[in-house]
Amino acid sequence: MDRDRADAYLALLDAARPARPDAAALADLQWRHLLAVPFENLDIHLGRPVELTEEAILAKFLDRRRGGFCYELGGGFAALLRALGYRVTLLAARTYGDEGRVGIPFDHLALRVDLDEPWLVDVGFGRFTHHPLRLDVRTDQGDPGGVFRILDHENGEHGDLDVLHDGVLQYRLESRPRELRDFVTGCWWHQTAPTSHFTRAPLCSRPTSDGRITISDRTVVRTTGSERHEEPLADDAALLAAYRDLFGITLDHAPARPNPAPIPSATP
Repeated sequence: MDRDRADAYLALLDAARPARPDAAALADLQWRHLLAVPFENLDIHLGRPVELTEEAILAKFLDRRRGGFCYELGGGFAALLRALGYRVTLLAARTYGDEGRVGIPFDHLALRVDLDEPWLVDVGFGRFTHHPLRLDVRTDQGDPGGVFRILDHENGEHGDLDVLHDGVLQYRLESRPRELRDFVTGCWWHQTAPTSHFTRAPLCSRPTSDGRITISDRTVVRTTGSERHEEPLADDAALLAAYRDLFGITLDHAPARPNPAPIPSATP
């Protein structure tokens, strides 16, 4: 990423260039990224393949003012952090489902950022941390998004870590360094598999200063603390206006409606 592209990315985040790549600036950039670049899977429902290259991700964020899902969000943020002088490693994770079973390999992309200490940085997991977590700490870590804990996975020989949010397992994090191209098969699976959460319905979401705002299919969901308010959208015109007004996303047509066919069960 050249300096002009990095400056454009910082402008998108409404952030100044940090004086130095330190932990305070990292925490500020993570929160600004969460606020400015939404978690969304709209391309899947617009029939547009997701391209996992730095150039494609930056064009989507900076030129088309779009968001993305974990591979894009983490990949784009990693490119920015490196341009600002941070040491960044891409890590693969497998998310835990409702039955406590882990998902596919390369299910999720998170970042390790090494300063004087190692940090877990994740801007692509939806409702999660607002700020980085210490990767070398095994006690509770408080965050505006909840209470988090990182534990050594029971099969410690591989160096995997379990990440918990409010006591609930979220994902199993690998320690092996990865490259963006390693996630292509996982990205393809999430775009095409009937059992992928992302093929089931269009989703666009971001945190706010006091909660979260989401468009799930044709419903706007606003949460503040424990309060939740749902607003159905009457038609495609209302949906397109909501994307534009709430997320700054301009589309020329609405994403396809979810497939009403039953979802097959996952292979054991």
